[in-house]
Amino acid sequence: MNENNPILLMKESHPASHRAQSENDARILIPETPLGAIVSSTSAEVPDGQEAYEQGSALKNVGLFRQAAEHFQKAAQDPAYALKGLAQMGLCLKQSGKQDEAVEAFRRALQIPMTSVKEQVQILYLLGRTLESLGRIPEALEAYRWLRREAPQYRDVATRIESLSTRRLHSTGR
Repeated sequence: MNENNPILLMKESHPASHRAQSENDARILIPETPLGAIVSSTSAEVPDGQEAYEQGSALKNVGLFRQAAEHFQKAAQDPAYALKGLAQMGLCLKQSGKQDEAVEAFRRALQIPMTSVKEQVQILYLLGRTLESLGRIPEALEAYRWLRREAPQYRDVATRIESLSTRRLHSTGR
């Protein structure tokens, strides 16, 4: 897509003496599991994009979508992980029942420069499905129509456009 696309899309401080004790306490309280290892390895520093993305992926895989979304948001701050972080954040927010926030994450992902057409198509579809689930039919249609211009045969986009257009016409009495 280009810029003509109409879709608009604590650091805690501890004295050094307390820091070591806090880290030891955290290791005692967190069981040695893959998830525990992820949590215990988290430092007070803001993680780099790859580390945050990997932590988000592990949390998502065990169904902790809200926590995963937070890690994907951190990953998205790294330009190398901006697109993947925002797209995964959107998926996690959607799974957490935060569809409006998911829409915003998908729209932000569409604004990332150097996004491939394949990535844009996938994100547009996720955006359209999320908007559709919210009953925001005109916006969903707009997303699906942009998607159809980029990839006319993608999944069930033609059927969705037809179905939503028909539903919209019946609801407006035309």
